[in-house]
Amino acid sequence: MDPLARSLLDAWSAHRQLAPFSQTEPGFDVARAYAVAAALHDERLARGERPVGRKIGFTNRNIWPEYGVYEPIWGFMYDATVQVAGEARASQPIGHLLEPRIEPEIVLHFRQAPPAIGDEAAILASVDWIAHGFEIVQSAFPGWKFKVADTVALNGLHGALVVGPKVPVASIADCARKLREFRIALACDGARRAEGGGANVLGSPLLALAHLVTVLRGLPQFPPVAAGEIVTTGTLTAALLVKPGETWSTALSGIELPGLTLTLE
Repeated sequence: MDPLARSLLDAWSAHRQLAPFSQTEPGFDVARAYAVAAALHDERLARGERPVGRKIGFTNRNIWPEYGVYEPIWGFMYDATVQVAGEARASQPIGHLLEPRIEPEIVLHFRQAPPAIGDEAAILASVDWIAHGFEIVQSAFPGWKFKVADTVALNGLHGALVVGPKVPVASIADCARKLREFRIALACDGARRAEGGGANVLGSPLLALAHLVTVLRGLPQFPPVAAGEIVTTGTLTAALLVKPGETWSTALSGIELPGLTLTLE
């Protein structure tokens, strides 16, 4: 298989980090990174993992200067990495992840393939339920120091996703506006750590999805978002380092979505 994909798999298996490919591989660019990501995806499929959706990362422009990444990225999510909690409280092991960070996000579930347009109402019409969730991202590269191509190769930094209670779109009046305007507070062990809102992710979680659809149209080696997939649309706040034993919680205002409490193991 692709030697860079193999090195990532070996690093994950050994729970160790490695130097960014942008430092060790001359000319390493986004096109090469997508080849690595495709090889990783093929290997996971061969192992029996089932793709269940996509994650979008770096949709929150407020965090771009912190990481030196100035454009959104995406990756696959699998049945092995996604937990649908169903309730407003859950637990998640993170000991297998490298330098994990927590990201409160909005998750969309598609009853039909989303349209390839940036119209929020049209996109929302393809969604049957939404949820608030936590994505746990990780970095195989020490200190979260990398270039955008490195993050693409690393499957968009995806580690795990915990999905909270599903809320039918039909039950949220004026849902598109609320997804733009709602606010969220993030706390750890009861102490508030960050705040954010729907407008932070490219203006709206629906517009973040529109960006992904546009990007995938230019990547024919990957399938478009299809009916039955979930898409998590990027962190609404700063992405904060986490460790086992912590309990993180959120409170949302301006939209009929419950907060989520997550204990890390």
